[in-house]
Amino acid sequence: MLLSRHRRFPRSRASVRDARAFVRQVLTGWGHTDRLDDITLCVSELATNALLHGVPPGREYRVSLTLDGSAIRLAVRDSGDRQFGIDVPEADPEACSGRGLRLAREVADDMGVTQDVVGKSVWVVLKTVSASEGAGKAAC
Repeated sequence: MLLSRHRRFPRSRASVRDARAFVRQVLTGWGHTDRLDDITLCVSELATNALLHGVPPGREYRVSLTLDGSAIRLAVRDSGDRQFGIDVPEADPEACSGRGLRLAREVADDMGVTQDVVGKSVWVVLKTVSASEGAGKAAC
């Protein structure tokens, strides 16, 4: 069964917290919480990157979640014109930032960027245990 939800967020620092809450609410509603911390980390990092590098003033970014079987796809789409790849250089050990995409790549099962006509979508896929499979495993 394919489920999908999305929500737009304003260009503000507080919206990252709201994006995390949205993801937690949707996944809890779907009964897929076994990778909730990993997905929450990913949305936090991808939304922060969208704010810092991709969302022009006055525009929004969109967070999308899609559940397809046991795979959850999280995508953060911005409307900026900056081209982007997920091959980021090693962060300076003394720097206070620059590790977000590396963290997301480490916890995700797959990651990529889709260039759109306007902007881009950075996405991750995480494999999860479905609510019915998880219940069966717990009983064993």
